[in-house]
Amino acid sequence: MKISARNAIKATVKKIEPGSINTEVVLEIAPGVEITAIITKHSGETLGLAEGKEAYAVIKSTDVMVAVE
Repeated sequence: MKISARNAIKATVKKIEPGSINTEVVLEIAPGVEITAIITKHSGETLGLAEGKEAYAVIKSTDVMVAVE
């Protein structure tokens, strides 16, 4: 896999919740550390996602905001 995004984090698919249009995918990047993504239902099917399968969380952003209280 070659990709221009600098943040590609190897993960395991922990949970998949398909909806009528979108699918929610929970990726576990370390024990107890999860990233949740909302992708199209079609993309989820095309990628062949399944719980326990290896996947990557690819994060591409031009802005990252940080806040504190």
